[in-house]
Amino acid sequence: MKRIWIGVCLLITLQVTAQQKMFTMQDAMVGSRTTLAPETLRQLQFIKGTADPVYIMKMNGADVFVRYNPKNATGITLLTLPQLNIHFSTAGLDTVKSFPGIQFEKDKYLVTVKGKRYAFNLTTGASTILSNPLTEGKEVLEESKAGYVAFSDQDNLFIAAHGKVHQVTRDGSRNIVYGKPVHQQEFGITKGTFWSNDGKRLVYYRMDQTMVPDYPIIQWNKRPAVNEPIKYPMAGDSSHHVTLEIYDITGKHIRIATGMPAEQYLTNICWSPDDQHIYIAVLNRGQNHMKLNQYDAQTGAFVKTLFEEKHERYVEPLKPMVFIPGKPNEFIWESRRDGWNHLYHYHVNGQLLRQLTSGPWEVTDMKGFNLKGDILYYMSTEESPLTRQLYALQLKNGKAKQLTQPNRRHIVSVSEDGAYAISNASNIQTPRVVSVIDLKTGKENILLNAPNPLTEYALGNMQQVVLKSPEGYDLHGRLYQPVAFDKEKKYPVIVYWYGGPHAQLTTNSWNGGSGDLWFQYLAQQGFVVFTMDTRGSAYRGMEFEQTIFRKAGKAQMEDLMTGVQYLKNLGYTDADKMGLFGWSYGGFMTTSFLLNHPGVFKAGVAGGPVMDWKLYEIMYTERYMDTPAENPDGYATTNLTEQAAKLKDKLLIIHGMQDPVVVMQHSVNFVKAAVDKGIQVDYMIYPGHEHNVLGKDRIHLYQKVTDYFMQHLK
Repeated sequence: MKRIWIGVCLLITLQVTAQQKMFTMQDAMVGSRTTLAPETLRQLQFIKGTADPVYIMKMNGADVFVRYNPKNATGITLLTLPQLNIHFSTAGLDTVKSFPGIQFEKDKYLVTVKGKRYAFNLTTGASTILSNPLTEGKEVLEESKAGYVAFSDQDNLFIAAHGKVHQVTRDGSRNIVYGKPVHQQEFGITKGTFWSNDGKRLVYYRMDQTMVPDYPIIQWNKRPAVNEPIKYPMAGDSSHHVTLEIYDITGKHIRIATGMPAEQYLTNICWSPDDQHIYIAVLNRGQNHMKLNQYDAQTGAFVKTLFEEKHERYVEPLKPMVFIPGKPNEFIWESRRDGWNHLYHYHVNGQLLRQLTSGPWEVTDMKGFNLKGDILYYMSTEESPLTRQLYALQLKNGKAKQLTQPNRRHIVSVSEDGAYAISNASNIQTPRVVSVIDLKTGKENILLNAPNPLTEYALGNMQQVVLKSPEGYDLHGRLYQPVAFDKEKKYPVIVYWYGGPHAQLTTNSWNGGSGDLWFQYLAQQGFVVFTMDTRGSAYRGMEFEQTIFRKAGKAQMEDLMTGVQYLKNLGYTDADKMGLFGWSYGGFMTTSFLLNHPGVFKAGVAGGPVMDWKLYEIMYTERYMDTPAENPDGYATTNLTEQAAKLKDKLLIIHGMQDPVVVMQHSVNFVKAAVDKGIQVDYMIYPGHEHNVLGKDRIHLYQKVTDYFMQHLK
């Protein structure tokens, strides 16, 4: 009788599953960000200069911009599409069928149309062209508060101001680069120009990369194919030489005296509130000694070192100092000096006034101050490394208060006056909750509680998992059981991982973190899917991350073996049919694991993999591995090309042919070594793609990966 009941239950489960929808690969890769994404409030933003949010919502079936008053929790229509089109027609612009990207200010809104920027008065519709005609067709770098525009033209730097063009540099070339991001965009560097607070002077990078050899990137879609080389400094080789210069439109032009050696890193640029000084985090090439230096903005002369940070492994300054409103001689500095990323309150004379936050958790972002400047808002992992919460910190006594709902991962923006916050939050049960929070009272008004967009789909049961590393660290992961799960069956397994710094795969958010809906697609195909954050991953403190120092991959492989044992102990996984997949650092880890632990996984897929750290760029590699001369054993151990003969399992390597990050030489050399040793390896290229395969071809990529696992694990 019991067996009959089990059979009936299984039949009912299968019938229910049959009535539910199954994902296509397009659903899995595109739908998770479009049609199958939780409902949202589009273009949600604070109106600049106010504490009022504005967003798009449907009214009578039409999109309108609504201005929300957080004081009385009411909304009014601010702008409709017909109104926008009337304004556009009056200005001689083509009408549109949907709202373009719009930025709202107190009495106007700003729109970019065909490369030109316009401001429209909200009441009258009167338009003003904001784009400077002198910069049309040029690469605009950054506009200042004074309306001056820095732009690049034929490798040189220019400033458009008062209807005139000022040529700042004259020797720009492929070798001498001005006003662009430097140091391979490490250390939080995303731009190369820095306007003064009054908007009348510009600090900019000058990067001399004459000593860096060209690296070939072939454009295969031309006849004949064309080499469009990049500058790519590899670990242990000569690095580019970077300096910083200051220019104002009076013609005064000075170089900041950052001194020698030429091979050092200049990061986290910041002007003083009175524009009299420039602050720069100067980091040695070894990346284990940082000086926060002050320079005279009138002469470029070195003034003093405020403080230094040293570490036996590495120091990684990622953000500039933040000055406290109303206190031009005091600032906040982020540092991991105590092992966790925390906030420090300093005086510009270099005196540490107070460590503001502390504990075995990390501050992830500063969000601004209140008007008085005595309260700082920040995000952190204090509740859990899987969530993000907003806190209000009193600078006077260091007391902090959590302002957002617990057990959720919040994405937050704070109004300019620090009065209100917009929270976009989710967890594994909640698709999306958008709310406005009164930061003084803590009162929260919900603007949107999105329904589950996947209710009609057959889903595998997803669970959060916590394992213990060999050293006792918590290792967070996610497990997806197959659709129509039967614990009496044995299922093939696919493990996805990354394992490197600056990445976190598992969070307490909708869909559990990264992976789109592909994990659920695999669950529908009958796979158990598992992903985990090993040591080396982000937001768990320095010791957790720095286990990779000089021995990349070792701790991660140990942790994955912990994950493998967990999977085997479940009882319903087929240990003979397990697959491993990772991209970039994860591609390195996947290949390394197959070579060092043959037979654990039957098949692996390594996308954009580092195969030999000597071929990777200087800044990242030398931070985590030192130079090849300093760490020969570490580089030898992680040189996967030299170990190709150890490959016993099926391996598919995938590479974008125009990859400027992990250059294609990594995978080509590995394939050549495999051929030389008589080892079979599968190889797939994506012409026209760089380090990530994006757009419509991403569907092709994931179908390729899925087919590979279906072929070898089913």
